[in-house]
Amino acid sequence: MPQSRKIIIDTDPGQDDAVAILLALGSAELEIVGMTAVAGNVPLRLTEKNARKICELAGRPDIKVYAGAIRPLARELVTAEEVHGETGLNGPQLPEPTMELQAQYAVDFIVETLMKEESGTITLCALGPLTNIALALIREPKIAPRIKEIVLMGGGFFEGGNVTPTSEFNIYVDPHAADVVFKSGIPIVMMPLDVTHKALTTAKRTQAYRKLGTRVGTATAEMLEFFERFDEAKYGTDGGPLHDPCVIAYLLKPELFRGRNCNVAVETASELTMGMTVIDWWGVTKRPSNAMVMRDIDHDALFALLLERLGRL
Repeated sequence: MPQSRKIIIDTDPGQDDAVAILLALGSAELEIVGMTAVAGNVPLRLTEKNARKICELAGRPDIKVYAGAIRPLARELVTAEEVHGETGLNGPQLPEPTMELQAQYAVDFIVETLMKEESGTITLCALGPLTNIALALIREPKIAPRIKEIVLMGGGFFEGGNVTPTSEFNIYVDPHAADVVFKSGIPIVMMPLDVTHKALTTAKRTQAYRKLGTRVGTATAEMLEFFERFDEAKYGTDGGPLHDPCVIAYLLKPELFRGRNCNVAVETASELTMGMTVIDWWGVTKRPSNAMVMRDIDHDALFALLLERLGRL
């Protein structure tokens, strides 16, 4: 069996984060070195708890969860309870976690792990605002060349934004952190709204999780039924976009996605377009590319992968 890929999942669960975490936990190809929580969809006290709830749901209390940044680098925290509910994981009734939160600060854990592990062996999977990763890069710039790559969900271009006309939530919450990350020189794979809005849950796909007849399958269906109601009303679609699992799916089956290398810049000055990811898709600026920006997805294959892997839990 080939060696598993070492990852750190940085997350702000969130129902779609939860499905991404479950996908990783159901995939033997991935070794979760640690999970770091950040404030985003809901405040940090809930995101770190939700990360532990999902690990326990999957029967993996051995995963180490660390709490990180309580607020963005330079702005007040914006949250999304209107989408995710007041807990961040509304839908299923998940018990309070019994596994302990690690005492170490998430940013210190990221720095320590990257300096300790062999260079080029750790991938950072960013499912929320990029605050923890930016703080780690600011604290210890030597980690940048040691990161294999950062695969992140965030931004948008052709699709516009989902929290302002121009800005996607993860980038909007902490645009200054995103600016640090995109300027870091680290290889980046970006899953913007342009690709995640093509990954719709649909009622049929959600029912398939329930039909698994497992705790994970039932909880996933309940999470998605709650989560998709907001986007169904907003976009008039059958189901809602399943954003964050695209990050983990890319590590497992990169052939499901198509995109191109582009320069991505983040707006941090204008309140009108704060958090906009300015993607030079057509190469008109001559600025060097700093991210592989995905635009297309085989959504049927994505949901087949999700169903298969969650079925293992």
